[in-house]
Amino acid sequence: MAQLKPGSRIRSDVCDTEMMVIAAPDSDLEVICGGAPMIELNAEPSGATLADDAAEGTQLGKRYVNEAGDLELLCTKPGKGSLGAGGAPLQVKGAKPLPASD
Repeated sequence: MAQLKPGSRIRSDVCDTEMMVIAAPDSDLEVICGGAPMIELNAEPSGATLADDAAEGTQLGKRYVNEAGDLELLCTKPGKGSLGAGGAPLQVKGAKPLPASD
């Protein structure tokens, strides 16, 4: 797959998950879903199967980030596979705390 760019859309090769890239690092980074590399939205699936240890699922509308914070993906269609990049799982991005109203 080509280098990730903000605004591009990718999908899982093993489940229904589709993501939109919000932020991406300058270097190449392979995004994994369900144990298989994600593919471009219009690419043909390879026939890979969902890995049992990568089946936690994705949630619609949630943003997923890596530990470094330079990769951010928005889930546009949920699926059964869990996300990872650079050998580490992606985490759901938490909401920013509201300022105190004192």
